[in-house]
Amino acid sequence: FVEIGAKVTARATDFNMKPTETPSDGVVTGYGVIDGSLVYVYSQDASVMNGTVGEMHAKKIANLYDLALKTGAPVIGLIDSAGLRLQEATDALNAFGEIYMKQTLASGVVPQITAVFGNCGGGLALIPALTDFTFMEGKKAKLFVNSPNALAGNNVDKCDTAAADFQSEKAGLVDVVADEADILAQIRQLVSMLPANNEDEAFEEECADDLNRASAELANCTGDTSIALSTIADDNVFFEVKEAYAKEMVTGFVRLNGQTVGCVANRSEVYDGEKTETFDSVLTPAGCEKATEFITFCDAFNIPVLSLTNVTGYAACECCEKKIAKAVAKLTYAFANATVPKVNVVIDKAFGTAAVAMNSKAIGADLTIAWENAEIGAMNAKDAAMIMYDG
Repeated sequence: FVEIGAKVTARATDFNMKPTETPSDGVVTGYGVIDGSLVYVYSQDASVMNGTVGEMHAKKIANLYDLALKTGAPVIGLIDSAGLRLQEATDALNAFGEIYMKQTLASGVVPQITAVFGNCGGGLALIPALTDFTFMEGKKAKLFVNSPNALAGNNVDKCDTAAADFQSEKAGLVDVVADEADILAQIRQLVSMLPANNEDEAFEEECADDLNRASAELANCTGDTSIALSTIADDNVFFEVKEAYAKEMVTGFVRLNGQTVGCVANRSEVYDGEKTETFDSVLTPAGCEKATEFITFCDAFNIPVLSLTNVTGYAACECCEKKIAKAVAKLTYAFANATVPKVNVVIDKAFGTAAVAMNSKAIGADLTIAWENAEIGAMNAKDAAMIMYDG
């Protein structure tokens, strides 16, 4: 790791700031390599003014983004901060805006990864939201816009909206929850699977797995497609993102013959040694939003998309009805608009317009494959017959 800007300190003098020591202004920035690939990293130092973001703190991060964009390398941010440095007032506000701007310019150009190890509150919560993938430490980390106690009728004991389980399961902002060591290991794994930038074609690795190996258990994986994807992947490695959110839709990365492939799959069962959860084979607003965001990332970075389809319709409830049409429309657009290679595999049922939205040939899939027991049609045959031939 090579540090950049180690001598930078705060230049503000208001509110008795001058006597305050601010080594590196509360953030360490620099570059290094992961599996031989260049990455840029910034890490907030909570021991310096609680890691608060001030003018020079933000300039260091902004300069790091400039270097990453010039060299075409990922940016990794390690977050532990009390947020805005109030002593610097509007200078600090402008500083936040500079970071947001650099993140926006980097979107779709270089991968952006954030890991939250401590506090990440208020406007700072936008930083992981603007990145492509967010990791969060499961016990001590806090991620929030408004603190739990500031929400009407709530307190931290009733519902800790800043906790990792809420942000991963309910909000869908966090992709992976783990302990610190595991987060660092998984970031390394993710970086090794992703291209360095949107023009990088050389992110393949040599495949030692047998491409023609039989996968006898695959036929039993129509319910839990995360298992199906790990079964077909090189060395059975499937990197799932947003695993805890909208579990009826699976998203993540595999390697096939060394090539990174983005996967989107319907799921009706969850197995963890035994069946733990079941879902209807339908599209939900949350599932569609999760898949849309993932497909958009894959398209930006030239990552082919594989979909496993098992869907019979749409989620039917008053809450879902408010969002389902727009969510499915966005999913349809994401698949149709993606210019990367797209393969669709119908593993069980593909009924109605919900199946059309799941990467069908009609909206641009390059290749559609169906398992021999798959059912494809406008709707269940028995129900269709009752409608067409009443009585």
